[in-house]
Amino acid sequence: MGKKDEPAGTRTGRGPLVIIGGAEDRDGIILRTFVDLAGGPRAVIAVLATASDEPEGAEADYSEAFRRLGVARVVTLGVSRRAVAGEVKLLEKAEAATGFFFTGGDQLRITSTLGGTPLDALLRRKHREEGVVVAGTSAGASAMSETMVVAGGGEDAPKKCTIKMAPGMGFLEGVVVDQHFAQRGRLGRLLAALAQNPKVLGLGLDENTAVVVRPGGTLRVVGAETVTVLDGRAIAETNASESLPDEPLALTDVRLHVLPSGWGFDLETRRPVPPAGDAAAEDGSEGEPGP
Repeated sequence: MGKKDEPAGTRTGRGPLVIIGGAEDRDGIILRTFVDLAGGPRAVIAVLATASDEPEGAEADYSEAFRRLGVARVVTLGVSRRAVAGEVKLLEKAEAATGFFFTGGDQLRITSTLGGTPLDALLRRKHREEGVVVAGTSAGASAMSETMVVAGGGEDAPKKCTIKMAPGMGFLEGVVVDQHFAQRGRLGRLLAALAQNPKVLGLGLDENTAVVVRPGGTLRVVGAETVTVLDGRAIAETNASESLPDEPLALTDVRLHVLPSGWGFDLETRRPVPPAGDAAAEDGSEGEPGP
């Protein structure tokens, strides 16, 4: 729990996060932003393809992408079993990293393989104490949050059965992340997540779009499409506790924001932040510089 004057949740570690909605341009602004945060040409990037059902291919693809972006040192951690996540040589490779990148696949593979292992502890320490950047795309994005979406039909009305959730890696508290958001029609399942716990923020990331989350509790959108933010704290009426699993949910007074590239969001005040110099900021509040 945060300080008394903080909203419940909405805390990050000392390091930044780059949370990507999937299908990102491998040569575009999103991965370039991650590389810059990791140290640019001096970065040491560790790729974790634990979520993938073809980890070697995913490792090779992202290793090549980061090298094209000027990174000389890219290491692959190759963690497909829990036992591997405690090996001394692997931990030594991870210790040298200035940025960690989780690929797509199945987010449950990430948490069930890494959760509670020495590598998990190392990741948390380097992010929270040393300020190392952590990024994830698609399934890797969902795993960034404290509670993650693991399954749910797209394009369905919000119902209890619309969504299944599980504990995530917990790099970002008080937020539930969904990815491929507009492309797979996932508004209903993110609303279902809010119905179960209205205090959390719902963050829906479109493909080739990301948020850069700063340690101070602000995020900035980068990429080609938009990020949808759902705030359920002001929900006035809901039948979430009384409805049957396959009955439509009632939700009133959900606040929704749609943010394109350059816009920000303050996780503490739960208010959008226009781009610096935007006419919408004429009230004197200025957006942060871009990532």
